[in-house]
Amino acid sequence: MLINIDNGGTFTDVCAISGSGVYRTKTPTTPFDLSECFFEGLRKISTEIFGRENLSGLLAETKKIRYSTTQGTNALVQRKGPRLGLILAAGTDPAILRESPQAGEMLDALVEDRFGFVDFSLQGEAFEAQIVSVINALTLAGANRLVLSVPELADERAIERVIGRHFPEHLLGTVPVIAAGELSRDPSLARRSWTGLLNAFLHPAMEKFLYYAENRLREQKFVSPLLIYRNDGDSGRVAKTVAIKSYSSGPRGGMDDVLALARHYGYPQVLSMDVGGTTTDIGLVENGAIRQHPFGQVDGATICLPLTDIVSVGVGGGSIIRAQDGVVAVGPQSVGAAPGPACFGLGGSDATITDYALLAGLIDPATYFGGAMALDAERAALAVATHVAGPLGLEEDQALLAMEEAWAGRAAEALQSFTDMSDETVLCGFGGAGPLVACHVAEKAGIRRVLIPNMASVFCALGIGFSEVGHSYEVELPPRGTEADFRQLLKQAEDRAVEDMAAEGFTAADCRFEYAVASYLDGHQSVTACTSADEAWQRISGEAQALLRLRVAAAMPQPDLGSGGR
Repeated sequence: MLINIDNGGTFTDVCAISGSGVYRTKTPTTPFDLSECFFEGLRKISTEIFGRENLSGLLAETKKIRYSTTQGTNALVQRKGPRLGLILAAGTDPAILRESPQAGEMLDALVEDRFGFVDFSLQGEAFEAQIVSVINALTLAGANRLVLSVPELADERAIERVIGRHFPEHLLGTVPVIAAGELSRDPSLARRSWTGLLNAFLHPAMEKFLYYAENRLREQKFVSPLLIYRNDGDSGRVAKTVAIKSYSSGPRGGMDDVLALARHYGYPQVLSMDVGGTTTDIGLVENGAIRQHPFGQVDGATICLPLTDIVSVGVGGGSIIRAQDGVVAVGPQSVGAAPGPACFGLGGSDATITDYALLAGLIDPATYFGGAMALDAERAALAVATHVAGPLGLEEDQALLAMEEAWAGRAAEALQSFTDMSDETVLCGFGGAGPLVACHVAEKAGIRRVLIPNMASVFCALGIGFSEVGHSYEVELPPRGTEADFRQLLKQAEDRAVEDMAAEGFTAADCRFEYAVASYLDGHQSVTACTSADEAWQRISGEAQALLRLRVAAAMPQPDLGSGGR
């Protein structure tokens, strides 16, 4: 059995795949301790499978657990993380990181004024003395994690060696150091710096939580390492996962599922609408590929890694709907998992599209959440009367129609602004609230065909099931490097890949190697897939700025789409 867990902001979804069978469940996310909803989801799915709670029996029959978490995203949104210090080469202006107002705000929050500068014209003892001085100044200023970002990787490694001699890791209180060049050799110093800073910021929270979850699994006698589903569409064990690759991984799971459906049914363009509790995430699969940004954006900062092109709009199942200036307004504020919509009966008093769906008869209160949550229609009616019907002078039925019209209108506007559509465009509605008003949204957006997946409520968790266990590497050829240099560097990368996959439980014979060349020109990037290392050498040898990208992957059984589910 294979288990996929998608930890969202409001609910945590669980899918267990056994042959052609798929079991599913949901549980409220527990933001105070994400391990609680992680294990509650496992307990609930064991009940679905065995007819009673049997966590030990479930884990005994499970080969792999793949997990996507919002832990890192939440930490970044709340700015809960270490105080960072950034070490740059002398003469570098930190203003290169202020590419947008949002990036500037984030830089002030994460780094403040903790910048250190290294003069590489110094040699010997003078060079070492300045490194010690820079480290001491940054730590005295409050930095408890450092990022190195200088043009040459060799210079970063020289700094690391000095730090290792003067601040050895075995000493208590040693400040961790991350070299941005080890994460990517993208020629843009600004993109490398932001990649290093964000990874350093996310690392402690991710490490603490994920190892804690993995240790709890081991206490339950689960022998396989926990696999983290990443924003590149692959999965890997905690010890082999870079923290920043966990960022925005959940929505990528949904897009992998959309891609599988588009290929299965032969749809050339599928526009996705993933309606969660807080937001609606919009994405696109076109001509057999997921649309993505070659350089991802995180709060206005550009990083080296590609990220799926997903726009989040503040219209979700828990978005607050109210009368405002004589009309119905939707979001962006949300009631979240706690207290939740008024109909949950957990203290919430605001009206939401979930309350609308209950009062309109779209939700059966007896079977909602598998019958485990009783919905309160009287509280929902009171919320609608208080915040919508009363202020606008409407009857309840009129207010409900106005709520649906406003909610669908906001979602449709977001779809129309995201991409151009044609008669062949299909809208795929999923997430907890995706199917409820998908047809109304499609009508307002001018889309004629709607696809509702059978597993819509846990779609992102199911999508994780299409991932392979894999890792990616970059190889940078030195200036005027020869083919012999290229072959040596490639061999080192392939050997490392085989070692990493062995740690995942796969032999070299299980693995598939893929090669691509990333070329950089005038700040733009083009990536060309290569059928072999020989072709990669031919391409990279003719480029002034190019990197070899190596991906190694091993396939696992995937969910069966043969039964349809449209």
